[in-house]
Amino acid sequence: MSLNGRPIEQTASLPDGRQVHVRIGIPDDSYIAKRELRTVDVELFTDDEHLAAVNSVLLPEQESEARALARRIVTGLESGELEPTAGAIEPLADDPSAD
Repeated sequence: MSLNGRPIEQTASLPDGRQVHVRIGIPDDSYIAKRELRTVDVELFTDDEHLAAVNSVLLPEQESEARALARRIVTGLESGELEPTAGAIEPLADDPSAD
């Protein structure tokens, strides 16, 4: 299985009490079949609002790396180190193995 069929999804509890959902997977595109897409997106959203979306350097086969990236983002959001914005998560999406 790959991120094509099973995105990684986790939820972070922000210091202000909001819940932010982190999703790493293949984006929906009504013009291209999902199995043909190679782009992996990182998205942040609440129940009411889409907060951010960035492309990552991950490939659809890199499930364990996507899980690790999701954990890093959740940890950063929960600690307040990361804001729930595209600008804050983009460096992590560009280099998911960096510590």
